[in-house]
Amino acid sequence: MSRLRLLTAGESHGPALVATVEGLPAGLHVSTKLLGEELARRRLGHGRSPRMSFEVDDLEVLAGVRHGVSLGSPVSVVIRNTEWPKWVDAMDPEPRDDLDEIRATGRGEQLTRPRPGHADLTAALKYGYEDVRDALERASARETAARVVAGTLAKLLLAEAGVTVVSHVVRIGDVAVPDGAARPGPDHLDAVDASEVRCFEPTTADRMVAAIDAAKAANDTLGGVVELLAYGLPPGLGSHVHYDRKLDARLAAACLSVQAMKGVEFGDGFDLAARPGSRAHDEIDHLDGRYQRRTDRAGGVEAGMSTGQPLRLRVAMKPISSLPRPLATVDMASHEPAVAITQRSDACAVPRAGVVLESVVAFELADALLEKTGGDTVAEVRRNLAGYLDDVAGR
Repeated sequence: MSRLRLLTAGESHGPALVATVEGLPAGLHVSTKLLGEELARRRLGHGRSPRMSFEVDDLEVLAGVRHGVSLGSPVSVVIRNTEWPKWVDAMDPEPRDDLDEIRATGRGEQLTRPRPGHADLTAALKYGYEDVRDALERASARETAARVVAGTLAKLLLAEAGVTVVSHVVRIGDVAVPDGAARPGPDHLDAVDASEVRCFEPTTADRMVAAIDAAKAANDTLGGVVELLAYGLPPGLGSHVHYDRKLDARLAAACLSVQAMKGVEFGDGFDLAARPGSRAHDEIDHLDGRYQRRTDRAGGVEAGMSTGQPLRLRVAMKPISSLPRPLATVDMASHEPAVAITQRSDACAVPRAGVVLESVVAFELADALLEKTGGDTVAEVRRNLAGYLDDVAGR
């Protein structure tokens, strides 16, 4: 059973998003300033839509924290929509007697032309929606703001265990970081964020910017690949015993739950399928009193457990499905051919996605850490981890 649980609520243009995290130990130092800084990182990246320039995160910690310290009870954070007054007509949760009048003015018009690649059509069929706004509002990537809040709380816990999570962009469209390029270390997050596309390799970053500009000029969008790295993990997080406790399975599921993510690989991933076994695994030595690996092909995970090496995984993101030049679709009201609705969106959201994926990975790692160490307080978690690492060192 998971030690950490997350529930998010809210729609993209609703009054607010809410994140509730259960299972955080007591004693973590939490501040709205830190949460706000992480949410600001989520707005980073070249290729953003104009919405990012005025989408400000107005947040408040509602529960689970007193005087800046977690209590061990559920932590709840609300992120208010500062644009809510513009959207009351379209999104008001209360019954409206003037709904027909509002729709006639276009302020609350029904959207019946679903976008290919989005939740619009399938969710409308599943839930019986006549207006695809009922689907797109919850399916929107705006929900990831709540995921970042939860991930920030998880990062605070991981920091107490000496664990750091870093993301960087390794591909946008057909522009990719060359093989063998340096990866950011645990102290390089600021350097990654300083890049317009959150790419650690400067020459490639310039080419990525140009690719995004070209796509934007063509009224198109681009996807890409983000690499996630976690440093300082102890061996043995996760389990080989049950399928739902395998660390890589949990991480993959969490990453794929983020909007627009389509693939996950660990270590050398799919490239391993083309190699003989003699060049696919990480051979083991015992040097300086500890077990070490000669290579890093598995990405720090074997048989569903962390090996003690840096965790390395990559996540593929498809291009955004809201295109300035909309794709062909069918109007659900008439069944006639149509063009899809358009919504404000980025030409490329891969840099922003890296920050979200950092949070998602951090949350799963924090859950696995608590599963291993137990503990109702931060001090207890640290003590239990230290005892386990002492045992490992003596093997």
